[in-house]
Amino acid sequence: MTDLPLAGVTVVSLEQAVAAPYATRQLADLGARVIKIERPDAGDFARGYDETVHGQSSYFVWLNRSKESLTLDVKDPEGLRVLEELLAEADVFVQNLGPGATRRMGLSAEDLASTHPSLIVCDISGYGADGPWQSRKAYDLLVQAESGLLSVTGFPEGVAKAGISVADIAAGSFAFSGILTALYTRATTGTARAVSVSLFEALTEWMGSPAYYTRYGGNSPQRTGARHATIAPYGPFTAGDGGVLLLAVQNQREWATLCTEILCSPELVDDPRFAKNSDRVTNRDELERIITKGVARFTVEELAATLEASSIANARMNTMDELWAHPVLSERNRWRDVETPSGAIAAMLPPASLEGVEARMDPVPALGEHSAAILAELGRSPSDIERLRSTSVI
Repeated sequence: MTDLPLAGVTVVSLEQAVAAPYATRQLADLGARVIKIERPDAGDFARGYDETVHGQSSYFVWLNRSKESLTLDVKDPEGLRVLEELLAEADVFVQNLGPGATRRMGLSAEDLASTHPSLIVCDISGYGADGPWQSRKAYDLLVQAESGLLSVTGFPEGVAKAGISVADIAAGSFAFSGILTALYTRATTGTARAVSVSLFEALTEWMGSPAYYTRYGGNSPQRTGARHATIAPYGPFTAGDGGVLLLAVQNQREWATLCTEILCSPELVDDPRFAKNSDRVTNRDELERIITKGVARFTVEELAATLEASSIANARMNTMDELWAHPVLSERNRWRDVETPSGAIAAMLPPASLEGVEARMDPVPALGEHSAAILAELGRSPSDIERLRSTSVI
C-alpha cells in the first residue's frame, strides 16, 4: 500500500448540489484534504433533497465522504476573511455558486491570480463565465433540454429526462480531470492555470455522436426508448417466459452468429433488408419481429446463457435492488462501509483503481463538524471561535 496520490493537496470548495461536490469528492478519494464551505443556517442545500439514507439525503452522502465541513457566512466580512486565510494555504479553490458570486466577493480567478499565484481556481458554471448566457441559471434538467439530450431520449411519442443528474455529473467529471491536469502542470512548470467548466458544454461534449450524426447525416437520431437509435439490433427483447433481456450486435460477425446460432435462420445473414447495420436500422421493426419470434423458444435464463456462449453481448434490465446485489461488485470486493452522522452506509470504491492504492473512504461530515478545528488551525482562540458561532459567522 502506498500513500494516497493527492496526500498533501488542500482543496477549499464553495460548493453545493452535485457538480462541484462530485469533482471534490473524487479529489478526496485520492487523498486530498477537502474543506467544504457551507452556509451556517442549512449548509449545502443538497443536504435537504431527501431523507432516505438514515434520515439523510441520498445525494449528500454519495457526494461528500472524506470531506471536512466548515460553516461560514462568506457574505460577512469576518467570514470572508477566514475564507481568504484558507485560500492562502490552499492548492485548489473550487466553486459552483450562482453567476458572478465569487467575482462580487473579489474571489474570481482573475482576482486570485494576482494575490495567490500558486492557487488553482476551478469555476463551474451553467453556461460559461462569459458569453451571452453567463448570468442565466442552469439546473440539470434545463441543461439536458438545451443540449439536445431530451430530443433524443425517450419514445417517439414523448421525451424523457435521463434518470440521473447527467449534466452535473459530466461537469464534475471534467472539473476533476481539469484540476488534475492543472496540478500536474503546476508541478512540472510552476504555473497555476485556472480551470473552467460549464454544465452546458460538458453535456454538449457528451452529445458528440448524435450531433455529428445530425449535422452530416441530415437527420436527427429518433427517440427509440431503450433501443439504440443508430445500431440494430440493440435493445430489449422478451423471451418465452416473459423475461426481458437486452442484446447488442455491433458488427457483422455478431450478426451472422445471431442469425445462425440463436435464430437458426442463416438465410438472414445476407438478406438485403439486414445486410449491414444501416439496413437493419431502416428495417428495425421487421427485424425485431423476427428476433422476438426467434427468442420465444428460450426462457430468459436460457437466452442469456446461449447469447453468452455465442459471444453476443447481453444484459439484464436490473432494478436498483439488483444493482446492490450485483455479483460483479460483490465478488470484486467493490463495497466499503462509510460512516455518516446517522450510521454507516455501503459505498462503492471509485471506478478508477490504482494498483497498490486503496481509495480513501472516510466519513460523511455533519454540518459544521470541523469548523472549530479548522479555525483553531488558523490561530483562532476558543473564545473567538465561540464569538463567531454566536454571531452566526460560522
